[in-house]
Amino acid sequence: MTAVTDQDHTEHPEHPKRPKQHEHPEHDASEGSEAAMRTDSGSPWDDGLIARRVNGSAEEEQRTVTESRASGPQTVAPLAYGPHLGSRLEALRELVGLSRARLDHRTLAPAGRVLDESAARRRLSGQHTVVAIAGATGSGKSQLFNALAGVPISETGVRRPTTAAPIACSWSDGAASLIERLGIPPRLRRRPLQATADADERLRGLVLVDLPDHDSAAVQHREQVDRVLGLVDAVIWVVDPEKYADAMLHERYLRPMAAHAEVMFVVLNQIDRLPGEAAEQVLDDLRRLLDEDGIVLGEYGEPGTSVLALSALTGDGMGELREALGRFVSERGAPARRISADVDIAAARLWPVYATRRRIGLSEEAREEFSDRLADAVGATAAGEAAERAWLRNANRACGTPWLRLWRWCQEHSEPSTGRVALRGQPDEEVTARQRVEQAVRTVADRASAGLPAPWAQAVREAATRGSQGLPEALDELAVRAGLPPGRPPRPGWWPLAVLVQASMTVLQFVGGLWLLGQIIGVTAPNLGVPVLLMVIGIVGGPLIEWSCRMAARGPARRYGLEAERRLREAASGCGRARVLDPVAAELLRYREVREQYGRVVGVGAGGGGG
Repeated sequence: MTAVTDQDHTEHPEHPKRPKQHEHPEHDASEGSEAAMRTDSGSPWDDGLIARRVNGSAEEEQRTVTESRASGPQTVAPLAYGPHLGSRLEALRELVGLSRARLDHRTLAPAGRVLDESAARRRLSGQHTVVAIAGATGSGKSQLFNALAGVPISETGVRRPTTAAPIACSWSDGAASLIERLGIPPRLRRRPLQATADADERLRGLVLVDLPDHDSAAVQHREQVDRVLGLVDAVIWVVDPEKYADAMLHERYLRPMAAHAEVMFVVLNQIDRLPGEAAEQVLDDLRRLLDEDGIVLGEYGEPGTSVLALSALTGDGMGELREALGRFVSERGAPARRISADVDIAAARLWPVYATRRRIGLSEEAREEFSDRLADAVGATAAGEAAERAWLRNANRACGTPWLRLWRWCQEHSEPSTGRVALRGQPDEEVTARQRVEQAVRTVADRASAGLPAPWAQAVREAATRGSQGLPEALDELAVRAGLPPGRPPRPGWWPLAVLVQASMTVLQFVGGLWLLGQIIGVTAPNLGVPVLLMVIGIVGGPLIEWSCRMAARGPARRYGLEAERRLREAASGCGRARVLDPVAAELLRYREVREQYGRVVGVGAGGGGG
């Protein structure tokens, strides 16, 4: 807080432990003499700048105006927010908590400040309304401040900027904590003229704050204006006929505070300087500028900013301002409306990091495609085909003719180079499989993050990338464990009968051959028909049975291969789901939660600011 010079306000010479004095127009003789002694010794008004500038009577002002001093602990009812506003604040708190790990501190800082200020304001008096008077140099805001208080409290006149520090004037007790929150020291706290306070009973609960000029050349003055404007419940913007269209006022303050329209007054001061109908013309142009700023004007009984024209010097229009301010203060709704508008602004700033206009998430089609890509990478289809061939090969070995099996065995062992060719292809296949896995992860991450705000899309992609680390190796292990089962493939029920019949065909061939051999060497009686028939049946029946078994084995072999492929696909899909899809789904679920909270923050607020 910038200290105020002796030219601005001189601290009371009383001892700090001196009890508070409530001064009235009718003082007894002792009090009058004591006031005179204090005046002679250097009272706060005896600086030659305020008192004599107004009416030349420092003693009279010292007798009627006092500084507000707390005589003891004051009990005031704290501010109570309505259910709508309470729900919005709770949703905003949940929103910030859920987003801390995904959004940077700078993005969440405005919402955090709103929560802090709303909690701080809630602990303070709900029976008082803090209204700041803000304006540019020469706009007459301090003059308006003095006129409302009924006595010169804030310095006006020749020296500018005249208000070096905020000055507070309270119309009732119990506002000490509110004023302390603004950082206004006791020596800059005042009470209005007693007669004025009694006449304006509707202003009871008003805490009026005169701010330094927002266009002051002193940087610390502008910083104080910005700080206090963020803490008060309402603002009276004072403009004059010369600077009402000032770009700094509209671009730096009014336009960014458009959401606070219901807790703002815009006062065109010094209309006594405008001849004829010029005041109405300037007022209409001021309304036009406010409308361009996006500020809702409270016309025809609708909520919004009140625009008034007056002269603090002549008093013209002051009654209308007092009446409007009295209604505003008596409603006791300004603090809640101010906080609600702050929530609206915070939600609007967070819109780019939460809002999306399209459906988000992973469709079943995207999940299935990801699983198919992993299955291709792990070779599920090839494994199924290999299982099918193994089943058929086992069937051929069991049901084939001995002579054909012998020939195949010799053929297989005559080509030893085939294994070496396969081994040379393994590194290339491994690289291709790894590339397929990486491509599958990138694709599913892009689909899952499509349409999400940038921070959440980045979080989804990072979750997918973390899950993909070690995924190719895990899939390789699965291919070994979930590939072909150990041992021989299972046999169907007809297989033993087929083997028995094939063995019978071989026996018939041997019996026929031996019979013919016996006839040749003369052991048996000559009879070519029977042994030849037996040999023909054995020779023809063996391949026929083998062919029949092969046809019959296609179905079971196909099912066996599909089962092996399914088993490997499910293993690959489960690994991909656990490592990639589940973390991505968790990020999407977190986003849905914050989006739901954000919807509560935005949607509930549309109903009413006073909630």
